[in-house]
Amino acid sequence: MTALVLRTRIYRRLLGAHIRAALQYEADFWLLIVAATLIQVVGLVFLSAIFARIPQLNGWTFWEVLLIYAMVSIGEGVVSLFFEGTWHLAHRINVAELDYYVVRPYPVMLQVMGSTVGFNGIGNILTGGVMLGLALANVDIAWSVGTIALCVTLFASAIAIRLSIALATNAVSFWVPGPFNPFAYAMHQVGDLTRYPISIYSVAVQLSIGIAIPYAFASYFPVAVLLGHGDYAWLGMLTPLVAIYCGVAAWLIFRTGLRRYEGAGS
Repeated sequence: MTALVLRTRIYRRLLGAHIRAALQYEADFWLLIVAATLIQVVGLVFLSAIFARIPQLNGWTFWEVLLIYAMVSIGEGVVSLFFEGTWHLAHRINVAELDYYVVRPYPVMLQVMGSTVGFNGIGNILTGGVMLGLALANVDIAWSVGTIALCVTLFASAIAIRLSIALATNAVSFWVPGPFNPFAYAMHQVGDLTRYPISIYSVAVQLSIGIAIPYAFASYFPVAVLLGHGDYAWLGMLTPLVAIYCGVAAWLIFRTGLRRYEGAGS
């Protein structure tokens, strides 16, 4: 427990140092936040345009889909703000910057994740939070202490799943050299499919984003179980288990890749 607290404290200080450095460029800071906010607003306008034409999307109302959309926005925002370094792993490997991380007495994986701060995540979190509040005010959920506890558990698990997938896909850089990891970004784009109910897609797509790369457990299934919506809503209760599975898989992939890292001297 002491080691966990110490690592958490060091990680917080690491992020703090990057935040102070980045805030020296205030224009970049505000541009990133505004740009991220505008992207989310454009998505919301598109969603509104869809429901202006149809009352429901395969049985899902506007506010229910907005709740799914908000889960994705907030999840992406949290991962970007606190773990943006994950997306820079390919560059760190390509320029052998990982050499510095390997010799430091702190887990390499945590150093990688905390090596950069994505301020665009603030925009995603703010807009996602507004959408979340509006959606919850307009959907039918029987609130209780148990429901609130379930909501918090599902939300934390959803973020863990999104982070684990980002780490695992970016760890492919250990096997595919280059300053850019197109595989990780391609998988991230696949994850955007879960901004909407996955029941609108073909069975092949549902299996891909529900089992192969379980992005659906980071948005659709948690919302489905909270609303009691859909034939497979009960799968949302498995979200914490899926989070554990994804976390262990990401850690194993990263550790295996790190073992084959040869550094600048090879």
